[in-house]
Amino acid sequence: AGANCPAVGELMTDMAVLALACDYTRVVGLQWSKSVSNTQFSWLDIPEGHHDLSHEGYEKADAISKITKINVWYAERFAYLLQKLSEIPEGEGTLLDNTCVLWCNELGRGNSHTRQNVPWVLAGSAGGYFKTGRYLNFPDKTPHNKLHVSLCNGCGIETDTFGNPDFGTGPLPGLTG
Repeated sequence: AGANCPAVGELMTDMAVLALACDYTRVVGLQWSKSVSNTQFSWLDIPEGHHDLSHEGYEKADAISKITKINVWYAERFAYLLQKLSEIPEGEGTLLDNTCVLWCNELGRGNSHTRQNVPWVLAGSAGGYFKTGRYLNFPDKTPHNKLHVSLCNGCGIETDTFGNPDFGTGPLPGLTG
């Protein structure tokens, strides 16, 4: 990480899109930092480390403002990836149309380390497999294994389990249309 993070991240995103476009790979993972990163977002004028900020209480408006600014920056990076995918013609649509992109975090809230209400975003329809343009809210304790089963199914992998089946089997309902 560090001050060169935006430039390196953009280059890695561009390289990932090109690898998908050339069919060099069909799966790409982009991770901006390690889980307990204390990246300082100097390009956003935020000198504190991300991890330290994430542990501040909700009553600290300055910390919340900075975390929001960081999250917006990450959302802009996600939008950049989607834009690049949408600019590559593929078949009757675009690379984005034939891809499914998952944007996720391992925690619902950083300061309490909760694993409940974790927001995940899917973009692209995997060639029409997923119904897009919706917000879905699943009940608490819905295992994310079910999302991974859905992703496998969307990629043509017929399975009912992902990881430990004790944590859930089958796909998430309502993702396909």
